[in-house]
Amino acid sequence: MQDPNNIREDLDLFNQIADLFLQDELDSPVANYINPENLLKDLDLSLHDNPSVEEEFKKNLKKLILSTPKSSSKLFFNQLFGGRHSKGVLGDLLAVMLNNSMATYKIAGPQVAVEKEIIKKVCDIIGYSNNASGTFPTGGSMSNFMSMVIARDTKKSQIIEKGFKHDFVAYSSEISHYSISKNASFCGLGKGNVRYIQCNEFGQMDVDCLENQIKSDLQEGLIPFYINATSGTTVLCAFDNIEDISKVSKKYDIWLHVDGAFGGSVLFSNKYFHLLKGVENSDSFCFNAHKTLGVPLSTSVLVVNEGSALEKSFSNKASYLYQTHDNNYNLGQTSFECGRRNNALKFWVLWKAIGTNGLKKMVEHEFDLAHHAREYINNNKDYTLYSFKDSLSICFNYKNYEPMDLCKKLYENNVLMVGHGNFNDKCFVRLVTINSQNTKQDIDNFFCLLEKFSKDFDSQIKKIN
Repeated sequence: MQDPNNIREDLDLFNQIADLFLQDELDSPVANYINPENLLKDLDLSLHDNPSVEEEFKKNLKKLILSTPKSSSKLFFNQLFGGRHSKGVLGDLLAVMLNNSMATYKIAGPQVAVEKEIIKKVCDIIGYSNNASGTFPTGGSMSNFMSMVIARDTKKSQIIEKGFKHDFVAYSSEISHYSISKNASFCGLGKGNVRYIQCNEFGQMDVDCLENQIKSDLQEGLIPFYINATSGTTVLCAFDNIEDISKVSKKYDIWLHVDGAFGGSVLFSNKYFHLLKGVENSDSFCFNAHKTLGVPLSTSVLVVNEGSALEKSFSNKASYLYQTHDNNYNLGQTSFECGRRNNALKFWVLWKAIGTNGLKKMVEHEFDLAHHAREYINNNKDYTLYSFKDSLSICFNYKNYEPMDLCKKLYENNVLMVGHGNFNDKCFVRLVTINSQNTKQDIDNFFCLLEKFSKDFDSQIKKIN
């Protein structure tokens, strides 16, 4: 009987499936839609006591892969990530083969230095202090959660040992990421103690409203401890005014976190770094390399201006684990997780291969694509634009088609994967240009496909009254 645990044979199978998938991605950029109710009828996902016959196993595996949404194709505009860079994929595959945990130097070795080099470089670019530190959380939500915990513990260090007994309040814009509400619950603050500050017409947090709310809370005897500013809001890709918000945070001694999960990669571009103006005055900052730089999910970086705060909140004694080297090399002492996979290597391989200038070109190309899309809309009377310059989200409506239904039917008919969003009681199609492998012709093709589908299926798409 053939050994089912043969790494070389399975790597050969992986290469076969990868070749098949990459060709299928070109031939059919949108995977055939499967209604969830029919999923188990169309795919054999059942598990049994006895092993599958080898050929059946391969057949089912290939069909499963080809039926999965193609999130790196040129017609995927649905999420805040897209495309893939081959060097990032290479780094991720090597990380899988190495299978190190990043908790200690003893088990991760030089991979610790890989992570620390990225963190140091990011801290240098954004202007953090020499005492800055950071980690690679599992995503933007976890980055935001860790920043909230650090802010809580910095405000009242006894919380670490004695628990949460204070009337703390946090602040974020009304259109910030939904993780802020969840994180308030996770860390014991409570969702009701998050103040959602109104935004201006461009989706930026109103700084005057922020300060007025802080004053009001102080008068009520509450303790403001955390402000979340957003660099690239989820729908509009709006950038809050960090410089002005930082003045408020310093004035009232409140931790300032900058959630740059979506737009924070502008740190690599001299042309667009102004969108982060004032970030050096923040206390923590995060961004997701998997969202705009083509690095595989998930690649999130969290940096803290004073690294000791990170260690204070997340270090813990564990004699069975930390048996060699000091905390500077045992990364589990500054991370929420212990058994943490190596998410730094894929980003390091990409950065090492193309340099900071290569990352800069990727970011600026994506903004060029966004500008091209806005020009297309502005030059076509059948479109209505709801977004603005310096944004990677192009929010629009086409004719009088109901945007939610249009996006739904484009998806179900295997034409395009694009989402919709809402702002100021307006619903619209949201095109995100974060696949650096796309060209201006690919953006034109997006609109061409949308227009052709709308014409062909006009009677089946709901209309706005």
